[in-house]
Amino acid sequence: MTSGTSTTSRPEFFVTPGYGDTLLADLRYSQAVRIGDRVEISGQGGWDDAFRFPESLEDEIVRAFDNVERTLATAGATWRDVVAVNSYHIPSADDCIGDDHNRVMVEQFRRRMGDRAPIWTQVGVSALGAPGMRVEIRVTALVGHDG
Repeated sequence: MTSGTSTTSRPEFFVTPGYGDTLLADLRYSQAVRIGDRVEISGQGGWDDAFRFPESLEDEIVRAFDNVERTLATAGATWRDVVAVNSYHIPSADDCIGDDHNRVMVEQFRRRMGDRAPIWTQVGVSALGAPGMRVEIRVTALVGHDG
């Protein structure tokens, strides 16, 4: 974390303990930035701290949600503060992302945010940043605002 306070408009960068330290050292990027009450995070995959992915797509999506939660927490935010979600998927169907992706994503939205329904953009892609990666989730949060 760099110097600065979350009450100013100066950017304050955060690194998720564990895998974030490796990404900062190897790829030179932070996991989150907070400017005032706005938190933006980089895309989070369903990896563990050693960058291993679960076999099942469902477990990978759940772990990606867990990693979003971990990253939000480093910047002082939670899923309850999330106002926008962008998700990137390796499709499991020929003509859409696939029901298996959608089912788990919606289950996790309900579990993590209750009745809140942020905006959501879902994009099918041919490849993501790591071999074997099937989903990546990026969010924007506004801390302390009820929505």
